[in-house]
Amino acid sequence: MYHANFRQLQSLVLVGRHESVSRAADAMHLTQPAVSLQLRTLEDMVGMPLTRKVGRNIQLTAAGEVMVEFSERILRLWEQATDELSALRGVTSGTLRIGAVTTAEHLLPPLLVPFTLERPDVRLKLQVGNRTEIINMLARHEIELAIMGTPPRELRTNAARFARHPMAFIASPSHPLMKKKKITLNDVMAANLLVRERGSGTRTAVEKLLREEGHAAEFGSEVSSNEAIKRMVSAGLGVGFLSVHACGLEFENGLLAMLPMAQNPVEADWQIMHLTDQPIPKVAASFQDFVIENGQELVQRELESFNKQVGRRKSYR
Repeated sequence: MYHANFRQLQSLVLVGRHESVSRAADAMHLTQPAVSLQLRTLEDMVGMPLTRKVGRNIQLTAAGEVMVEFSERILRLWEQATDELSALRGVTSGTLRIGAVTTAEHLLPPLLVPFTLERPDVRLKLQVGNRTEIINMLARHEIELAIMGTPPRELRTNAARFARHPMAFIASPSHPLMKKKKITLNDVMAANLLVRERGSGTRTAVEKLLREEGHAAEFGSEVSSNEAIKRMVSAGLGVGFLSVHACGLEFENGLLAMLPMAQNPVEADWQIMHLTDQPIPKVAASFQDFVIENGQELVQRELESFNKQVGRRKSYR
């Protein structure tokens, strides 16, 4: 019996993930016929079909699902082996597979840039999505590390806090609420509060805040993008609740401002985590240590405009 090679295993994994030969070919930088050939060769080896066509999509057969599970483990073990060998040579290398909730995408550059500049042999695979998507990626072992506010209850994770996470009610500087001396949550709720979709970290945080204050979680609009919320709020179409990390440029350029209210901003924690029952590669462990040791300082630098605004507000009281 012929032995499968890594290219064939990777073809099957990516076709199963994307449900498409063409998208798998794009991800592998190969032609579609080349990926199809890899699949046919692998099917000939195992003696049964691994995929089937359903409408325009490609789905895995029962045999294909078994093969994908083992293929992912084989490919992961090979990468870990190469990382270990590099470590013996004193080189930190390999692919850093990390996922982060959408709220954290503005936080990632100050963490990733200094780490990767000092380790030129490290490759990066970054996934950004809402909380549910990142949890699912972690569960499927598509990423080794995840950054979010609160560890998922549905998975056993080893989580570590590395920085404070301010979230705030925001509005256009010309919004009528900015002129009020005392703003309550009732005022905010009546001003068309724009929030992210269910499953996002900021949505969970604002729902928790409202429950604690005895308010029903009834929002003016649900928007699936931080950028869309910022644009709508800066145009005066309501107020928003977003991570301060996502609003740095808008604060600095006077497009957005924090509402002057006692509950603003809301402080939480950023945490980095991995599955407890899954050993992580050396490169992932190195990045986790780097973030825990340096995360708070690097995050503070990114929040300079926010800290200035907080200072101005305190001086006015």
